[in-house]
Amino acid sequence: MKLFVLDASVALAWFLDSPVPDLAVRVRESLENGSRAKVPALWRLELVNGFAVTERRGALTPTFTDRCLDDIEALVPSVIDESTIAISLRQALSVARTFRLSSYDAVYLETARRELLPLATLDRALGAAALKAGVSLFQ
Repeated sequence: MKLFVLDASVALAWFLDSPVPDLAVRVRESLENGSRAKVPALWRLELVNGFAVTERRGALTPTFTDRCLDDIEALVPSVIDESTIAISLRQALSVARTFRLSSYDAVYLETARRELLPLATLDRALGAAALKAGVSLFQ
């Protein structure tokens, strides 16, 4: 079984991108074939924010968003675990400063680093920071 940290950018791509990027397809297939993902607590909020922003732009209907959330809620208990590692405000800020990331991305990076897991992300800046920090990327 493969274990990795899942960035919200990948999960959102399953629903918002057309075509879905190859990495996002590979991650979803990996989860469907027995892998598990770890996510920081902010992952759920980032997903909701991504859907809310896309709805406000008129690119999604509330009905479609509700179907997406149903799919995510069905997926979460079976293949996604919330990380129990607490990342302090100061540590998140330190990582954000060091790698010039948002605080949210800093939490994903620090979660992967502390859990000693690869990171699945579509965010290029976060991916580059992960490599600089010695964190492998999901392949």
